[in-house]
Amino acid sequence: MSSAAVNGLAGAGGGIIAQIITYPLQTVNTRQQTERSAKKRKAGSGATDTSTLFQMLQLIQNEGWGGLYSGLKPSLFGTAASQGIYYYFYQILKNKVEDIAVARGKKGLGDGTVGMLSWLGIAAVAGSINVLLTSPIWVLVTRMQTHTQAERKILESKRDLLLKEISRANSLEVTILKDRLVRLESEKPHPYGTFQAIREVYRESGIRGFWKGLVPTLIMVCNPSIQFMIYETLAKRLQSKHSGKQLPKRNLTAMEVFLMGAIAKLGATVVTYPLLVVKSRLQAKQEIGRNVMSRYTGTIDAIIKMVRYEGFHGFYKGMGTKIVQSVFAASVLFMVKEELVRLAVLLVAWSRTMLLTTSKKR
Repeated sequence: MSSAAVNGLAGAGGGIIAQIITYPLQTVNTRQQTERSAKKRKAGSGATDTSTLFQMLQLIQNEGWGGLYSGLKPSLFGTAASQGIYYYFYQILKNKVEDIAVARGKKGLGDGTVGMLSWLGIAAVAGSINVLLTSPIWVLVTRMQTHTQAERKILESKRDLLLKEISRANSLEVTILKDRLVRLESEKPHPYGTFQAIREVYRESGIRGFWKGLVPTLIMVCNPSIQFMIYETLAKRLQSKHSGKQLPKRNLTAMEVFLMGAIAKLGATVVTYPLLVVKSRLQAKQEIGRNVMSRYTGTIDAIIKMVRYEGFHGFYKGMGTKIVQSVFAASVLFMVKEELVRLAVLLVAWSRTMLLTTSKKR
């Protein structure tokens, strides 16, 4: 198997493990990102607890443990596809760029190593290919993670309208409206599966709906680009420090890879988080209430309305949760992926030894 295929499969495996471990945090974070709130609170109004732990416990209380894993199946499929595609193309590009750098080094042009800008470019191209191919999966995952939240907002909006009608109705109409109110309050968000999400997205926006939020998502390619630029730079410096001029260079330990992955993801997340919030808002169900601030027609419209109605703090909703989730997930992914690649290399070496031994015996 080629190094690209090995890295692609290892990336998919590492991504799945990291996703399963951190998925509850991702669900809570997506709901935090898509929750609308006014720019200013009125003086003396009671502030609700927005901590991650409180929201997680509230979600379990309202929807059970299954609520923490809404959309897990398509998410695991998306993670495997996304990480596999990303690492496959990343390794192909990396191999080519490294070959070019070595060739230039032999000619006296440079030191034979790949520079930071080259790592950035490689990650950006691989990320763009990944986004274009897997965007529909993440639209469905976002819908499934925020479905209950959206349905609850719609029911609240209907309830408010009914209460207003009751306050203006005559005695005969009040009884009818109160019966409707009782039925409405007994309603709960209905079960929501992958196929229902597909039908809903297609009904709302057609095929284009599966690529909602594509512009900020493509710009978000700079997140893994920054992440890999930091990671590869740290890895190169750490290997040089450990090995000096000795060849072959010593492999990094699992803990070193884990820590470098955490540092790299932390830097990338802090820089690009506002784009992630805009992407989640566009991919979530738009009919949350009847307020104009809740519906977006595109990326620019979302940014303008968020600034107007929520202020700049709206772009950083749930960032603490995201940092914990993404940094831990990236650390696990890097560590597992590197260990899987190492295992694949050992298996290939072992199989070659066995084949040579068998051929000599014959």
